[in-house]
Amino acid sequence: MSPIRWLPPLAVAACLAGPVEAGPLSYDQALARALASAPSLEAAGLQAQAARAAAPAAGALPDPKLNFAVEGFPVSGPNAGRPSRDDFSDLRIGVMQDVPNAGRRRAAVAGARSDISQADAGRAAELRKVKVGAALAWIDLAYAERRLAAVDEVVKALKPLWEAQPSGVAAGRLRPGQALAPVQMRASLDDKRSQLAAAVSRARAELTRWTGEPAPGAVGDAPHYAIDDSALHAALEDNPAILVSRSAVQRAEAEVDAARATKRPDWSWEVAYQRRDPRFGDMVMAGFTVSLPIFASKRQEPLIAARRAEASKAAAEREDARRALAAQLDGDLADHMMHHEQWQRTLNTVLPAAQQRADLETQSYAAGRANLADVLDAMTALADAKLTALEREAMVMRDGARIILTYGSDQ
Repeated sequence: MSPIRWLPPLAVAACLAGPVEAGPLSYDQALARALASAPSLEAAGLQAQAARAAAPAAGALPDPKLNFAVEGFPVSGPNAGRPSRDDFSDLRIGVMQDVPNAGRRRAAVAGARSDISQADAGRAAELRKVKVGAALAWIDLAYAERRLAAVDEVVKALKPLWEAQPSGVAAGRLRPGQALAPVQMRASLDDKRSQLAAAVSRARAELTRWTGEPAPGAVGDAPHYAIDDSALHAALEDNPAILVSRSAVQRAEAEVDAARATKRPDWSWEVAYQRRDPRFGDMVMAGFTVSLPIFASKRQEPLIAARRAEASKAAAEREDARRALAAQLDGDLADHMMHHEQWQRTLNTVLPAAQQRADLETQSYAAGRANLADVLDAMTALADAKLTALEREAMVMRDGARIILTYGSDQ
């Protein structure tokens, strides 16, 4: 084989064995590191903090207003421009306070509470997203590294057979054309190794995204989650995705209450001190203002109907989210069962058969009843079976982690 053929695999190997050392992380350590450093989780926490900080202002009276005015300033007649001669002229300073009705203030408090609930639910949803992302990245990296090591073992085991191929041609036991088969097999394994090296790099980059580690490595065993269908379905009502839609319903109901409160009158009060010329004496003023929602059928009722429709929409979306989440769980459980059955068939049937075939072909080659190409073909099939077993095991581990962390109870 041309030396140029080996340049891409050697370059990949050099990158994998470079001076940057990966920080080894167990599965639990990866999740803990992700929860401690994920920017998206910090942002969700700040959103919840902002909602709580704003809550005390909900339902509070609006700020009072300070009023300055000049009243009764003459602009015509004999006293024009001379307010000191007119007993109606004064300099006024007053304070005004608007007082929304109690229903409007209660609706504002309910809306603030729904904002807190929605922010908390959003943070819980982001928490699960981070945990799932870190878990799947760790599993992908762990099994990509194992598959890459498996390919390296296969290459090491087949190397003596590849080197024996030219001597078989020279001795007349093989036709010259048969010497090309090992070359093709070796190129195929090189391609597989390049793919797996790239998969390691992608998984490592993904784990860096969640944990912040510059070059993480996966150490330790993969997680084994027990799947309990009934417990998972029971936990759906407390799933963050449902809690988010539930808080949206609460917000919509608060908006309905706020619209209903517009049918009740608001009021305001005002007091003022009026400074006049000393000859006439100063005065004070106090007054009340009340709104009159007397055209409710054309003003308030349409808004109430709109808010009610939006509340019904939010309730329908909550039910749709619940059904979608339940269907997604059932689909993921079905996939998990399928992947587990495929993995077990590979372990119990495909892999033993490939191992037995490789052993028999090796024995036949030693006895002179099989050629080297048959042995290489059997060994390649065994390598494919081992890689398939690892791939299917990784799928089962991914399914378990994703299902439990996505649908399981936080308790």
